[in-house]
Amino acid sequence: MTRNNLIREKLDKGQPSLSTRVMINCPSVVEALGHTGTTDYVEFLAEYTPFDLSDLDNFCRTTELYQMGSMIKIEPGIVPATAQRAIGSGFNGILFCDCRNAQDVKNNIRLVKPDHPDFGGLHGAITRRNAFMSQSGSDDYINNMNSVVLAFMIEKKDAVDNLDEILAVPGVDMIQWGPADYCMSIGKRRTANDPELQAVEKKVFTTAISNGIPARAEIETADQANKYLDMGVRHFSLGIDLRILHSFCKSEGEKILKAMEEH
Repeated sequence: MTRNNLIREKLDKGQPSLSTRVMINCPSVVEALGHTGTTDYVEFLAEYTPFDLSDLDNFCRTTELYQMGSMIKIEPGIVPATAQRAIGSGFNGILFCDCRNAQDVKNNIRLVKPDHPDFGGLHGAITRRNAFMSQSGSDDYINNMNSVVLAFMIEKKDAVDNLDEILAVPGVDMIQWGPADYCMSIGKRRTANDPELQAVEKKVFTTAISNGIPARAEIETADQANKYLDMGVRHFSLGIDLRILHSFCKSEGEKILKAMEEH
């Protein structure tokens, strides 16, 4: 069964993309995003929230109902098993965390690329959701596996220092800047509008784009996109479900409490 990889199609055609991130691993949340008609793909933040393997299958099933793509963010400790399981569930992309150098990136790429002489990976023929019944190991299976978009967080000082080498690794499809982890790695508190942090952020984005690697920016509102558009960024992730819920309830709740006090 051949499934289109919508994220790969966007990248290959040089088209912009808009995604969002979710921590609530409920198909209804993905359905709500599908009904907006604005979301190209949904990223499941597996690094941050509990989940089981059935959740991964159901997440992908729901994105496919709405012709959306899917990405999963995975932390280093669970990469080998979870990344391959995620691909088996039908995820179109993987966002790897905490890579510090080109060798880290190469190791992750090898784990998920097909175990085939043309691709040099370690991911073999396994009958999961992406290979119904006898299709594992077929040409479609291998090509679909190879089409999975591999994105990497640039979020550690070492990764910034080794940025050119990381971007040169074959198989790197996209990068994402991570300011919170970067600040921790240099022993600095993250503050809004920090000139040093903004300079590093701009360096990461412009260096990636000049090397032909698409860069994605995480934003909270549409207004925040402008500065990244000026840098040449064309891929965005808008908001996080729990943060949106918290922000709305806090803002509107404070207004109601104030109104009640005044009456």
